[in-house]
Amino acid sequence: MSKFEKKFGKYAIKNISLALIMCYACGYLISWINPSFLNYLTLNPYEILFHGQVWRLVTWLIVPPESFSFFTLIMLYFYYSLGTTLERTWGTYRYNVYLFLGMIFTAVGAFVLMGYSYLFEAEAVALYGAENYFAVFASRFSTYYVNMSIFLAFASTFPNMQVLLLFLIPIKVKVLGIIYGVMLVYQFVTGYGNGLISYGGMVMPAQLLTIGDRFVIGASLLNFVVFFLTGRSMIHMSPKQVKRRQEFKREVKKTVRVTRHKCAVCGRTEETNPELEFRFCSKCEGNYEYCQDHLFTHTHVKRS
Repeated sequence: MSKFEKKFGKYAIKNISLALIMCYACGYLISWINPSFLNYLTLNPYEILFHGQVWRLVTWLIVPPESFSFFTLIMLYFYYSLGTTLERTWGTYRYNVYLFLGMIFTAVGAFVLMGYSYLFEAEAVALYGAENYFAVFASRFSTYYVNMSIFLAFASTFPNMQVLLLFLIPIKVKVLGIIYGVMLVYQFVTGYGNGLISYGGMVMPAQLLTIGDRFVIGASLLNFVVFFLTGRSMIHMSPKQVKRRQEFKREVKKTVRVTRHKCAVCGRTEETNPELEFRFCSKCEGNYEYCQDHLFTHTHVKRS
């Protein structure tokens, strides 16, 4: 990723965790003023493809993953702290890539679910109506599991860090990560079970909702899988080690700077004096270059 970072690193969004929280703030404000309007912002591939509502590819990010409460404020602050710590440790570019991969995979997962539904659940789509059917699943695709992937990444990067569970019980982050991972696997495998469930104003088979949630969980957490497979060298590094590596790379970039033009007399280069022009002397024997001030005043170099 280093080549991509050199090319696209300047576009990375600093403090992107705060930007996400501001998106949630807009979403909660909309939910208080006009809750039904959020239905026009969800990640609904049916509306995107057949009704041209392309804004949903972006606006689903402001849909709050859960109803607002005091506990929500605590969780948002918790994920903000985790995100800013990861950004300082990994670097802004790497953290941006991690989050945007989660968002992209989530959006792709919504379209894959739509294709799956038309291929294998065509009767259910026809029974409930495509517009209603996909509206139910659209509300399931949110940044909830993307936020969870932040926690998993934090637990992998700082496994031995201790946090206070319920503000009282000290526990290592890796233990919480393992517990949450087991819960995700259990939810992915078992889902809602059998029977009927009323969801989104519709009574649907629990199996359908389970299939939808499997796509949501798998797509939203795929960025963590990619991170774990491609960034194993950084997972077990301490924050100090990561910081030293980043500082070393910055110093190398500063010191190992290749100049293309350098005056053989005064030593000035295009880096120190970009206003100068440099030319090679045809009368000097060897590869000698001079700035405009010494091109005609220097002593020609003769090997013999």
